[in-house]
Amino acid sequence: MSKNTLAPQPSQLKRDDFVTRFADIYEHSPWIAELAWERGIGGEQDSPQGLAEAMARILEEASTDRQLEVIRAHPDLAGKAAIAGTLTDDSTREQAGVGLDQCTPDEMARFERLNDAYRHRFGFPFVMAVSGSNRYAILNAFEKRLENSLEKERRTAIGQINRIALFRLKARAAS
Repeated sequence: MSKNTLAPQPSQLKRDDFVTRFADIYEHSPWIAELAWERGIGGEQDSPQGLAEAMARILEEASTDRQLEVIRAHPDLAGKAAIAGTLTDDSTREQAGVGLDQCTPDEMARFERLNDAYRHRFGFPFVMAVSGSNRYAILNAFEKRLENSLEKERRTAIGQINRIALFRLKARAAS
């Protein structure tokens, strides 16, 4: 299979196999994979991009409450779950891949302050698709996004979550 095709091909999977294979693409939110299956999976969803677009539509069309549940399912970046080692395998890989596991004590303190300020302001964790980024760019994005309105930040978080899903699907196609 090429990097442009998922193996096994989603369109060839039975419902339970599809849900098992893709339930964790969205952090602790298997309902997105379940709805994707129910809406129909065809050959155009056999690529990471095609499946990501189908799943993204489900999240984008979900109620605000459902969207907030998905946002709140994400861990803080460089937060307590990372320190305690209780992140999902995907989140651990993603955060370590951009050096969040190598923060200095000052950077960790800055992440902690920003995580707390962000949660206080918006009521959910800061979510960013960190692949290809670094801790300095993440900290800058954190500070900039703290200035957003609640509605803009909810939409931004959903967009970032959909990017994370695409990155995860691309990683599966490459492995």
